[in-house]
Parts: sequence; structure tokens; C-alpha cells
Amino acid sequence: MSFYKNKKVLVTGGTGLIGQPLCEMLINEGANVTVASLDGESRSPAGTSFIRTDLREFQNCMQAAEGMDIVFHLAGVKGSPKMTSERPASFFVPTIQFSINMMEAARRQGVKNYLFTSSVGVYQPAEVFYEDSVWETQPSEHDRFAGWAKRILELQAQAYSVEYGWNAISIVRPANVYGPFDNFDPENAMVIPSLINRALNEDGPLTVWGDGSPIRDFIHARDCARGMMMMVEKGINEPVNLGSGSGVTIKEVAEAVANVTNKELLWDTSKPMGDAKRLMSTERAESHGFKVEISLDEGIKETIEWFKLNQDVADDRYNSFKEKDLIPKK
Repeated sequence: MSFYKNKKVLVTGGTGLIGQPLCEMLINEGANVTVASLDGESRSPAGTSFIRTDLREFQNCMQAAEGMDIVFHLAGVKGSPKMTSERPASFFVPTIQFSINMMEAARRQGVKNYLFTSSVGVYQPAEVFYEDSVWETQPSEHDRFAGWAKRILELQAQAYSVEYGWNAISIVRPANVYGPFDNFDPENAMVIPSLINRALNEDGPLTVWGDGSPIRDFIHARDCARGMMMMVEKGINEPVNLGSGSGVTIKEVAEAVANVTNKELLWDTSKPMGDAKRLMSTERAESHGFKVEISLDEGIKETIEWFKLNQDVADDRYNSFKEKDLIPKK
């Protein structure tokens, strides 16, 4: 019998990039899935129940967590490094509000298993990111606000373990996640969705910031969701990186997008590039049985095809968050 069969599972942010495949996988395993999100009910995955709610309010979190066996907390403010550096309060404050509220509500409601989605942003620049190195360092200046927000929330989980003995909190630190249902707004998106949007919607060559040399670790949303389910099922309560463990340059990413969309590339070396290398150690994840299954080329092709067919969905999702002040208006 599946670990998830007949379990009541709450997925916050279940209409998003990771939430969509996660909900689908949970339903396939026989779980009774409820999605809590500010996003529209029409975008809730098939087979789920839906609660439209603002998790910045504690009472809303209490209501959402009532009767649940498992909570996957994926809700977040999706933003590029540019957005988090220029409008940090708009990322930092709501991220902490709804994350602290949700974990505390789950504790009070007796939720058995909880997953908190942390971030690669907790790490200081290094050749390779190892889970246990976090508290010996500072987050990168390029991820200062995002990194500290996620670190604070990881500490919340540690505090509950110390004071309440609640040791069924899993923490995952995904690498750069991409795939269908991402935020494709070219001014606020991460590198892959931003490149895809601009490649398909702008005339002329595809302009990329920097010289393409920075190395990053990417993971498809379905692989990330599968890793999350695995860590909860196995009761892993130490932070786990979810990534490929093999880096690719931004040049390789841009070329993959350009090849599928038949675009020429133009490099703007006057623009900032971020940290030179950000690569996940996957030793811990692999020790628990996790490895990525979707290659970057395969994942980019799929994401481009999805965006071609669903651009109105992507735009509507972005605008709905903007209207609710989770993405700042200019």
C-alpha cells in the first residue's frame, strides 16, 4: 500500500510550478489532496479540493491545516534576483509571514508530517553546496533577503524539534527549479522561463545578460516534486538538497532555448552575472534514493511547448498574484 493512500494532504501553493506535478503525483498515489492558494480555483490540479485563502493570516492557516495528515508547504513569492534585490520587503515579509503561520498552524492542528520548501539561496557562494555548511557561513549578497528568510524558517523547524519533539518536518533545498506553470514574466522570472518568454515573444536576437560563464544547477519541477514526496515518506528530518549535482553554464541553457526557438544569441556583458558557480551536492539525496530523471534538454523542450500552448494561463497566473500584492506593482 502506498504511504500516501487515503492520507489527507494539504499543498500550499499547489497551483504553481512544483505544486501542479506534486498534486498529480499525490493523487496517483491515492491521497486526498487539498490545495490552499491565492491563485484561482480554475488552476487547481484535477482531482483536488481547493481553498482560496491568504496564508499571511494565521487563522486562515489554522482552518487550512485542520484535519490534515500531511502538509507540503510550497507557497512562496516567486521572484528573480533583480526583484529580490530591488524590492526585498515585498519578498521577505510575506515569505516569512505565511511560512511561520503555516508551520505553527500545522503543529497546533496535530499534522503528522510537514515539508518546508527552502532554497539554494541559503548558501554562501562556493564551488559545491553541502547541506551542513549553511550555519558556518552567510548567504550570498545576491540572495541576501531570500537566503535569510529561508534560513529563519529552517530555524523554526529546528526550534519545534527542540521544544516539542516534532521531528517529522522535512526540509528540502531545491536547486533552480523550472518547468510548466512557472512564472514567465520577463522582468520578474528566473533565467529559463525568462529566456523562453523573450525568445518566443520578442523580435530580433535573444539578449542574455553577462557572458554566459556562470554555472548553475537546474532541476525539473516533476523531479523536485518526486524528491519531496520521497523525503516525507522516509521521514527524513535533515535538510536535503534536490538538484542534478551536475552544473551547466548559462551559455548552455541559452543555447538550448535558442536551438528550439530558432533564435540568435546576443550577450550583454555590461550586465551583472551573479555568482560564478552554484552547484548542489547531491550525496545526501542519493543516499536516500533520489536522483533526477529529466535531462535539461528534455525539460526545456517540454517547457517551451507548454508555454506555447498555455501563455494565457501563465500571464493570468502572474497577474493574479500582482493584483493581490504578492508581486509588487511598479
